[in-house]
Amino acid sequence: MAERKDRLVRELVTPEGAVLHLRLANAGSRAAAFTIDAAIMLAALIGLTLAAVGLLTNQQSSSVAAILWLLGFFLLRNFYFTLFESGGRAATLGKRALKLRVVARDGGRLTGGAVLARNLTREIEVFLPLMFLLSAQAEGFSSRWLTLFGFGWTAIFMLFPLFNRDRLRAGDLIAGTWVVENERPKIAPDLLADAEPERIELYAFTPEELETYGQMEVQRLADILHRDEADTIVTVAGVIRRKLGRPDNGTHVGEDRAFLDAYYAAARRHLERRLLFGKRKRDKFDSEG
Repeated sequence: MAERKDRLVRELVTPEGAVLHLRLANAGSRAAAFTIDAAIMLAALIGLTLAAVGLLTNQQSSSVAAILWLLGFFLLRNFYFTLFESGGRAATLGKRALKLRVVARDGGRLTGGAVLARNLTREIEVFLPLMFLLSAQAEGFSSRWLTLFGFGWTAIFMLFPLFNRDRLRAGDLIAGTWVVENERPKIAPDLLADAEPERIELYAFTPEELETYGQMEVQRLADILHRDEADTIVTVAGVIRRKLGRPDNGTHVGEDRAFLDAYYAAARRHLERRLLFGKRKRDKFDSEG
């Protein structure tokens, strides 16, 4: 089992040069998350339809209920996944329950275009074939072969993650995304508590330097400090020094670690102070923080 789990670990290099080891979500977790999301969508549709029908007469109820189902189902299947995965957690309610999230495979920022692409393909994978079968059944031209074709089409796409090593849906393949386990070790308070005020003051980071990165990069830096891999520490320290315009005079691992500890503590406190005034800087691209 351990060997099988190790096959799901992927190395991701961020634009800052940080090496992160992510564990891909297995097919069972992804299927369970989708089932939860589908149940939530179904419950929302049923609740909306019952509420509307209760306000109508019997003559109107059937046609209006059908319209509400079609409209509600269209809005849910097209915006439910996209809106949740475009948020800070990059996960739907089902993925959150299973502790999963969506990330970009190139280590960069998860863009709205990537989220939209991976979810629009779900129309082709699941919803359109099923809607076609329901419509065919209602119109009376459904047949056994048509039903087998529709369910077969959906089954091929739903089982697609089982037949590639990265557990990718067709949408993930197009959008350049992974679905990974969202394991967040609670290490930030310890790192902050261990930071020495004297050492932070020694580096005298300016507000402009602390504005260079946002919450996402600071969280990644916490992950790097927690792993404490010598090569990664040296690489990331060099990248941040160059980004800040500070000289890198052949420092050793101990000095690089001290520099990163100090920068992490100073940057995190800076971000937290800004949050007190309602100003959030999500990542280095966020200019409205």
